[in-house]
Amino acid sequence: MTTPVDAHAQVRSLFLSGPAGRLEAILNTGSARATHAAVVCHPHPLYGGTMHNKVVFHLMKALHPFGFPVLRFNFRGTGLSEGEHDHGIGEIDDVRNALEWLYAEFRLPMIFAGFSFGAATGLKAACPDPRVVALISAGTPVLADGSDYGYGFLRDCIKPKLFISGGADEFGPENRLEGMLVSVAEPKRLVLINQADHFFVGHLDELRQAVETWIKSVTKET
Repeated sequence: MTTPVDAHAQVRSLFLSGPAGRLEAILNTGSARATHAAVVCHPHPLYGGTMHNKVVFHLMKALHPFGFPVLRFNFRGTGLSEGEHDHGIGEIDDVRNALEWLYAEFRLPMIFAGFSFGAATGLKAACPDPRVVALISAGTPVLADGSDYGYGFLRDCIKPKLFISGGADEFGPENRLEGMLVSVAEPKRLVLINQADHFFVGHLDELRQAVETWIKSVTKET
């Protein structure tokens, strides 16, 4: 059951003090009765990814009706965030910084969600963080030229995990994605949206519905 978002819930633009300089961020403030808080990470900044990406926005929209405060931010060197792109290395620290800020602000168990590069990068920060209780990876990249998306660390990640991808995702072909998930620790769930591409064009409502359904079951347990 969702928690109604308070009528006075607001969208705040802010800057986080990041490890490479200020990080531009947006907070959907959520409900005063929130049970969890969430961070959502955006896709590859060198290919136009920002916190305003449509998939990132719909992930936020799936989490916010539960009353959760949801933080989105731009990785270093993106938008108004300071610093330079660090090929997924320094960006892990950006995610850690966002988690630290969110926990200090709300003192709630956290949910991580990321899309594409944001998922592959953010999972490395969120999995070992004991304050993060559930993980969502949308458009998990397993076949991207020039990028090393290794997921061996997920063998030891026993938190609930949702992997949601398009059946026609060019960066996460179904057979490669399923092969990668074999070694991922339980509990885990894979949702494939038929005919959807990497960006879920024409299927964003299905993405939201899948996330909302999973969140309902997971938050009962946490």
